Amino acid sequence: MAVSFHVRSNSYPSRQHPQATHVDEQLTRLRSSEAASSSSICQRLSNLQDLYDSLEKMIRLSITNQALSQEQIEKLLDGSLKSLDLCNISKDALSQMKEGLTEIQSILRRKRGDLSSEVKKYLSSRKSLKKTFQKVVKNLKVGQNKESQESLDVFGEAEAATIALFQSLFSFMSGSNACAKWSLVSKLMNQNKINFEGEANEFTVVDLEFQSEKSLKIEVVKILESCIQDLEDGLESLSKSLIKYRVSILNIL
Repeated sequence: MAVSFHVRSNSYPSRQHPQATHVDEQLTRLRSSEAASSSSICQRLSNLQDLYDSLEKMIRLSITNQALSQEQIEKLLDGSLKSLDLCNISKDALSQMKEGLTEIQSILRRKRGDLSSEVKKYLSSRKSLKKTFQKVVKNLKVGQNKESQESLDVFGEAEAATIALFQSLFSFMSGSNACAKWSLVSKLMNQNKINFEGEANEFTVVDLEFQSEKSLKIEVVKILESCIQDLEDGLESLSKSLIKYRVSILNIL
């Protein structure tokens, strides 16, 4: 689909922008990658970062500056702020979970300390975070419904792709799309191997193991910690691109 430049009653120039082909390719990649696994989400974070880097270059060129109305600039600023807020919510949640996992790993390694208390604290934190994720996803869906009848320009498509990614990320972290049955998880644990190709993801497997009365395996915790680190790295890179993108929008004013 060719990149279009139109917002409500105000139109962008019809001529092709030098960055249009790059933006189109990045949007296509984002639309074609909707699987909810840690690797696919990390890849989508990287693709989204590339997209905002291209949009930032587009914003800086005079051809785009001249086409943007005050209303459009304000809309772009609102969208960039919303995206940064989603990044910050995600990073804070991941940091909170990683802190709990680090303490649990420390107790498992040293084989001393109140493991039961730390596990309960982690699960309590997870329960609270899941409620936050569900609330955020619900608000995102409401926002999408309100704008569903509006035509999307290339910037609107980028915002829609961003919202879709964070819906996947919050669902992935909450485990709402990965409710593995205990029989499957128990089988995996008994075989001393972890396989996340089924319905269970890294967050779900650790939740279920922590809820069980079996001895905790530090390897399972390490896998989740590695997953969290990858997500944090992707979110940090995306945040930097979003900040640069927002600064370029502000420079138009």
